[in-house]
Amino acid sequence: MLAQVTGAFIFSSLVLLTFIFIANPLKVNSKANLWFGMYLFLWGSFWFEEAAFLLGFLDFKISSNAFLALLQFLTPITFYISIAYFTNPNFAFDSSSLKLLPLPILYLILSILTIYTNHDLKLMLLILMILHSILFSIISILKIRKHQRKIQLFASNTSEIDLKWLEYLSIISLVNLALAVYFNIIYYNTPLNSYMNFAVLVLIYLTAYYGLKQKEVFPVDRQERNETLALEIDQPSLTEKRQLLSNERIIELKSELTKLMEKEAPFLQDEINLSSLANALNITAHQLSYLLNNGFNQNFFQFINTYRVERAKQLLLNNQENKLSILGIAFESGFKSKTSFNTTFKKITGLTPSQFKKSSNL
Repeated sequence: MLAQVTGAFIFSSLVLLTFIFIANPLKVNSKANLWFGMYLFLWGSFWFEEAAFLLGFLDFKISSNAFLALLQFLTPITFYISIAYFTNPNFAFDSSSLKLLPLPILYLILSILTIYTNHDLKLMLLILMILHSILFSIISILKIRKHQRKIQLFASNTSEIDLKWLEYLSIISLVNLALAVYFNIIYYNTPLNSYMNFAVLVLIYLTAYYGLKQKEVFPVDRQERNETLALEIDQPSLTEKRQLLSNERIIELKSELTKLMEKEAPFLQDEINLSSLANALNITAHQLSYLLNNGFNQNFFQFINTYRVERAKQLLLNNQENKLSILGIAFESGFKSKTSFNTTFKKITGLTPSQFKKSSNL
């Protein structure tokens, strides 16, 4: 009975989250949230039978309806599509999207054969569902990791747009899938299912927390967004044909940019991005990205945060007068949080801010 109650609670929680994400009251990442809401609803459908049981529909089985079973099978695909929109708001379905269809069509055919003929293909359907989930989870994780590299081309603070929570959701879902298969096929019993349901509930609450605080990933301005999306992770080098700036212009702009950084310190603005810095130099975002890559051998994130870390080092070494805390130094240096400050500082210097301060006092 406990398994049915927790299952019904999971279903109702996911239905509520579906409504919130599709309604999207903050009006951010609109298409991504729409598809993520659809994913949550299909995810919740796996516990619909428990909810139906508590409502008195004892004989209701989704697996006995080929269409509903197919909708459940589409759960990993809706997650993948939401990731596609999170990482590229200009994503559109085209001929390449046909690669999403073969497995669902195969699943539908097998489901119809199982329901309306004497063929018992339930084990094959289960295996297909598992392999399908693993495939799209891995593809989604790879897409998120590519996104995490790309946002460093235009953002100086990436912690709020790196979509790590979606990566963790994918990984935890894979672990949960493995445990569910293990418990339900090899060691099936009610207490284990109850424990699994409680674990899923925790995952749902974490999804709600991180999902509802997710900010707009890409710039709202259409032109700025398109320029940002056009950036390439592997920038063309000077030896390639796509040379956006001449050697002389690179040397000239390097000098201008260095003077700008030292005189006006734009890196202290926590919301500074590639486009705003490019505007200050009167060049395009694409040209600035090319300049940073070929003139400084850095991407935008590395370039800005190198200056921030140098500023933080100065404050840490001369903190006798102002008595700033580590968090205060982080904010004064242009970082948005202590976590991003510590992570970036250690990546550049090899030490945490506290370790750097202690070593400088020796």
